[in-house]
Amino acid sequence: MPTDTAAEHVTRYLDHLTVERGAAPNTVNSYRRDLARYEQFLNARGIDGLDEVATDDVREFLVELRRGDPDAGLSPLADSSIARTLVAVRGFHKFATAEGIVTTDVAHAVRPPRPARRLPKSLPVDDVLAILESAGADDQPRGLRDRALLELLYSCGARISEATSLDVDDIDTDARAVRLRGKGGKERVVPVGGPAVEALEAYLVRGRPTLVRRSEPALFLNVRGGRLSRQSAWQVLVDAAQRAGLDTAVSPHTLRHSFATHLLDGGADVRVVQELLGHASVTTTQVYTLVTVNTMREVYATAHPRAR
Repeated sequence: MPTDTAAEHVTRYLDHLTVERGAAPNTVNSYRRDLARYEQFLNARGIDGLDEVATDDVREFLVELRRGDPDAGLSPLADSSIARTLVAVRGFHKFATAEGIVTTDVAHAVRPPRPARRLPKSLPVDDVLAILESAGADDQPRGLRDRALLELLYSCGARISEATSLDVDDIDTDARAVRLRGKGGKERVVPVGGPAVEALEAYLVRGRPTLVRRSEPALFLNVRGGRLSRQSAWQVLVDAAQRAGLDTAVSPHTLRHSFATHLLDGGADVRVVQELLGHASVTTTQVYTLVTVNTMREVYATAHPRAR
């Protein structure tokens, strides 16, 4: 039966990190702080030896990290800090098992909390409209292209890669629809709002013929007549946001997220929005059926700010 306390084994583990693993001083100090909090938790539960620790104790430690302990002056930790602390605890228990201090690694099966998915912040409708109005104000070929690009991104929630990969034949302005190629080569057809159709028609008639230099199927062209790159399309948005006076960082995905948020705020069903964004399963991300077309057109016309 081991006689050393958990604190003494922590000291051995930190020495192991320093001498045998060559860990940086900052790393060792970070582990020391995390394991000190772990020791305090074990002591509060009346646990002195490592052979007394169970997997449920480690899990309960994570719960305490999330909620904090006001009585002990310990504040709650963010998920990223909890994950970092668990790395130290798992490493400590793995070391104790390898050294024969205990027979079972009770922390092995404990996983850190999954971090919340971080989505771009949705812009207010007025900010989006300000960006769109700031794009292509000069009515020149590049300006017409920029306005059509941003109107399309917001009108149908397209990914930037989907927009830049569009060919002229993918747009049907009469039907007010666009065929997008999503991840994995899957296609979906989505409705396009009136302002985006107007901007696309202006670009196709007065802008693109001036930019094109050869037989190029791409819808959006650069000044050399080739397909507009993702990086250049991104810059179009950034420049428009700056001209609009926005001090918030924006990206093409900001428009995509704003598109979805504004639809949901307008009363659209989340399943319809998922279909529009191409987030459905394999069977539902194919080109949608006539029933889905009718549903999406109705929802889009009533819920989207730029659907007129």
